[in-house]
Amino acid sequence: MRKFYTLGFIIVAALFSGCGKGGQGELVGVYNRKFNNKKMPLGMVYIPQGKTLIGMSDEDINNSQTSPARMTSFSAFYMDETEITNAEYRQFVNWVRDSVALTSLGPGAAPTFFINAKATPGGATLSSQKNIDWKKVGNGSALWSGKNSLSSKLKDMYYSGDDALPGRNELDIRKFRYSYSFVNLDLAEAGRKDPSKRRKDFIESYVDSPDRNNPNQFPSVSVYPDTMVWKVDYSYSQNDPMVKSYFNHPSYDNYPVVGVSWEQANAFCVWRTRLYEPVAASRKIPLSSRPEYRLPTEAEFEYAARGGNVKTKYPWGGPYVRNTKGCMQANFKVGRGNYSDDGGLYTVNVKSYFPNDYGLYNMAGNVSEWTVTAYNQSAAPLLLDFNPNFTYVAKGTDSKYLKRKVVRGGSWKDIGFFLQNSVGTYEYQDQARSYIGFRCVSSFAGTDINFKN
Repeated sequence: MRKFYTLGFIIVAALFSGCGKGGQGELVGVYNRKFNNKKMPLGMVYIPQGKTLIGMSDEDINNSQTSPARMTSFSAFYMDETEITNAEYRQFVNWVRDSVALTSLGPGAAPTFFINAKATPGGATLSSQKNIDWKKVGNGSALWSGKNSLSSKLKDMYYSGDDALPGRNELDIRKFRYSYSFVNLDLAEAGRKDPSKRRKDFIESYVDSPDRNNPNQFPSVSVYPDTMVWKVDYSYSQNDPMVKSYFNHPSYDNYPVVGVSWEQANAFCVWRTRLYEPVAASRKIPLSSRPEYRLPTEAEFEYAARGGNVKTKYPWGGPYVRNTKGCMQANFKVGRGNYSDDGGLYTVNVKSYFPNDYGLYNMAGNVSEWTVTAYNQSAAPLLLDFNPNFTYVAKGTDSKYLKRKVVRGGSWKDIGFFLQNSVGTYEYQDQARSYIGFRCVSSFAGTDINFKN
């Protein structure tokens, strides 16, 4: 009997010892139990993995034969349900504005806006930490208020001298520049087997004072939209009111932002990713739970625009631009010089018209949209049949033909042909237009949102 109890004690002890955190020498894996793979990013819709025919499904009036129909598969991803609005992009602009101002002042001048910063009688700070506490900054009203003592110290942020209008106190938008760095995976792919390469050789940086001898450094990105596009894009047209009011007037808050180049759209995606990171860290959420925001590929845009349907001509699924009641289903140029039959002379609210079957608004019409894909008419035969994409980020010294990026969806000034799911055109990555906007995507980490990963 005593041997029986002794044997039982040994078995129980062995079982409990195997449940220890260290695994007692057994393979137990490393898991993050707080990971939630089903949390939808705000303002986005889920695009499931799947396959569809992408490419021309109807007439090819240019007879270009550059987009042959082919069955293609896609991983799941999230996509903004609407184009990025003026109000959303203004959050980015204001963040950069406040960041530039506070960084130039430093913690000693504005301790209340910095983390763990406390001013001393001599004007210095008791903390060397220079991270801005954005909860204290809020929407920037305290920083830019005329009653705030800091306002007089921010005079360098305003137009001055001959650049200033008499009696006007206006911020100099040329100072709103965003700096960031990232690992260029294309460079990493090319140099991964070169033992002389270090990680810094794959890091590209956009900084205020780039080193001309460093091929991986570029000027920081000016983030304010080019509002003059409303005048520059159209000769002999009275669009001055749009120049002055479109981006900042409250009436246009929920209209798509325009006048944003491909480079500015990319900077917005980086900032949007960074904006979430401190929140995730404070909640002890792994950053890998939400892949970075980025522009969609050309193929992803077409896949999402089709809404799960195969060989459809337009995002709404039908072959016609009018519904059964005779109403236009998108914002575009109807016929010759007829811009108003669809309800809007220029752009319209981003939630105008019905969404497609994925819940995406204005995947055709309103504004064309930037994609991350480089425009190359001969690239189609080289692309894979799953998650296809062709990329090339042109440098300032490159030929203008290498700076072309694909834009999709057609715009308020385009005829119906350009609204087709399969039709794309291009614009240069450093150019801004009054008819080009963008929306973001974020890759889904896993197989499917309903699949147990």
